[in-house]
Amino acid sequence: MKVLKAISSEHASVQTNEMFTAIKQNVGRVPNLYAAIGNSSNLLSGFLQFGEILSKGVFSKCEQEAIALAVSQSNGCSYCISAHTALAKMAGFTEEQTLELREGTSKNIKLNAITNLALEITENKGKASATAIENFFNAGYSEAAFAELIGLVSLRILTNYIYTNGDFEIDFPKAKFIEEEEEEVLSQA
Repeated sequence: MKVLKAISSEHASVQTNEMFTAIKQNVGRVPNLYAAIGNSSNLLSGFLQFGEILSKGVFSKCEQEAIALAVSQSNGCSYCISAHTALAKMAGFTEEQTLELREGTSKNIKLNAITNLALEITENKGKASATAIENFFNAGYSEAAFAELIGLVSLRILTNYIYTNGDFEIDFPKAKFIEEEEEEVLSQA
């Protein structure tokens, strides 16, 4: 069966190689997910541009990582869960907080509203409940934030689906499965 593989510079198009060079300058390497997206220089270009535009939007880096963790957990994407756990920790979250964000149980009212809305949009094929939307607006977010949250959800769904249909290694520290955390708590009881 054909799947998406992470391509090397030797097998990439000229356009993709230019983007790989820029990614290496910014990140220090080309993550395997980006190398898989790079099978299409058009998709990689659009993905990078869309992500860059949304990174300058209404949400902070921490809020963006909260959305990424919730969506990736909902879709069961171990690559993106691992990548965004590492990025969330770099943004200041603890391990415990990353697990809470993935489950939509953050103690922070704003982060809880964001993750629950992102989870509902992901799990219900785009349709969130009136309660999740109301909680989001009651937490102080605007219509612009609502639109951008949908954009961030769609960006993560793209990366989740690339990994799901790919065959490449997770090149970030592997995040705990939530089930592992629950087993640890039960064994300590």
